[in-house]
Amino acid sequence: MLCPECGGTMKVIAFITDFSVVDRIINHLKLTFVADKPPPPHIAYQELLMAAEIGAEYFS
Repeated sequence: MLCPECGGTMKVIAFITDFSVVDRIINHLKLTFVADKPPPPHIAYQELLMAAEIGAEYFS
């Protein structure tokens, strides 16, 4: 991922999986988010695992 401001490389350092926390953050920032439909569970889980594997390099 690239930073839209400076073009530098960005890394995922955390995942928020509690929907109520995500909703509170979105509300606090006065943003709106409406998904057409959620991704299939197996694809979302696979992407999470792939991101975690890549993230493991960050801590080594």
